[in-house]
Amino acid sequence: MAQINVSHPEEFILLGFADHPWLELPLFVILLIQYPMTMMGNIAIILVSKLDPRLHSPMYFFLTNLSFLDMCYTTSIVSQMLVNLGSSKKTISYMGCAVQLCFFHMMGGTECLLLALMSLDRYTAICKPLHYSLIMNQRICVLLVSIVWLSGMICALSEATVTLQLPLCSLNKLDHLLCEIPVLIKIACGKKNANELTLFVVCIFILAVPFCLILASYACIGHAVLKIKSSEGRQKAFGTCSSHLIVLLLYGPGISTYLQSPSSITRDQPKFMALFYGVVTTTLNPFIYTLRNKDVTGALGNLVKRIFSSR
Repeated sequence: MAQINVSHPEEFILLGFADHPWLELPLFVILLIQYPMTMMGNIAIILVSKLDPRLHSPMYFFLTNLSFLDMCYTTSIVSQMLVNLGSSKKTISYMGCAVQLCFFHMMGGTECLLLALMSLDRYTAICKPLHYSLIMNQRICVLLVSIVWLSGMICALSEATVTLQLPLCSLNKLDHLLCEIPVLIKIACGKKNANELTLFVVCIFILAVPFCLILASYACIGHAVLKIKSSEGRQKAFGTCSSHLIVLLLYGPGISTYLQSPSSITRDQPKFMALFYGVVTTTLNPFIYTLRNKDVTGALGNLVKRIFSSR
């Protein structure tokens, strides 16, 4: 194991699945297929949401932001994973690690807050339908999304800054696929209690509070939907909201990784969790929000017809 005598190494060696080399080729192939699929799916959602006048509503405004977030989120980690898995070069510069750290956590934190905002939008639409257009007007929607982005940015930058100030005077090897805060805290030397406490507090705000808010919103939605007398109206409400509930999968791995002490994290846990909430969920989101949504599938069909008819 390479020992270094400086507080901050010039580069990190990302070990990834060095103990399981047989995993590297299958993962490389999966990511090589997954990445363009994720990008195309999210680009399609953004295009139809902008081009189809029927989709100019708060729900699709938030969905457009989610699609853009997923594109940035998956790009921030998959590009690095493909380089590491597809070549013998397993290193990342210290500055590159710092940039990836900030970008990855900013996108992840913003997505958690945005999903909570989307659940509030559905709660307002179903439980307060008469006041929906007044509450969720364009100015309020832009303001809420701006607050979400700004909050995610502030949380990520503050936590990354505190983490990067830790002296990394032991090893320059990260047992991970990417640069992530819990892994950096784990290899740091010196007192880490303040960093672990800061990470815990930030993640309560970014993960636990939105998760509870989503559960509460959908509990109220479920109660309201059961009161709808029309079976068609009840089915439409359930169809719109049930797909949204699948995104709660994002919170489980995030909570298991970030709301426990970095020193207690098992060796392979961060790798599989990062693959899940950084790759699996961003791939599923376009399908979750389109396959069960007749408005989006109809708009996609019209867009495809328009493209082929113009040739």
